[in-house]
Amino acid sequence: MKTHPSPRTRVRRIPTNAAYDSATLYAIIDDAYVCHIAFTDDNGPHCIPTACWREGGHLYIHGSNGSRMLKRLAESESCVTITHVDGLVMARSAFNHSMNYRSAMVYGQFEIVEGDAKRGAMEAFMEQLLPGRQAQVRGGSDKEYAATTVMRIALDEAACKVRAGGPQDDAEDMAIDTWTGVLPLQRVRAAPAPAEGAGETPGYIQQWQGKP
Repeated sequence: MKTHPSPRTRVRRIPTNAAYDSATLYAIIDDAYVCHIAFTDDNGPHCIPTACWREGGHLYIHGSNGSRMLKRLAESESCVTITHVDGLVMARSAFNHSMNYRSAMVYGQFEIVEGDAKRGAMEAFMEQLLPGRQAQVRGGSDKEYAATTVMRIALDEAACKVRAGGPQDDAEDMAIDTWTGVLPLQRVRAAPAPAEGAGETPGYIQQWQGKP
């Protein structure tokens, strides 16, 4: 689904890199472990990183009931950002160097998730972190859930910006004899490091290494 940009999500700098469709937005969120949330309180502006996950048309976060950020998010609007850097772009001119990236910005107000939906969201978070893990660990206790706040923000007002490809050199720079191209960056999973007393290694752990 493609949405029309709002006045605050319309990309003005290099608008050809903009994307407003939900498929691009969902893919960027689903590839992230952490988002950054910008908000303000009596002490001024803040931008705090926190774990995130997506279910349907919402982005979810969680934290302690005493979290200053979560309390503020329930009271006013905020902005959520996610960025993935995929490569460094080397051009002939210093000012034409760039990065390949995928980024998303979401505007709106978080709402608190209650009851069974709260438990379901936390289980979905565990399953997104590592499929198969939820079934092999102790679930949260009533006390743990009571001390935890789960919040979500609708993905209705959002914009993505994506760059891919090689350098864009100026015509007058083409005679410069230097290396140009892309230095790709990848997130690679390393070998699992078992803790002392760890049980038998399940298949989903064995499959962890090497996946992007």
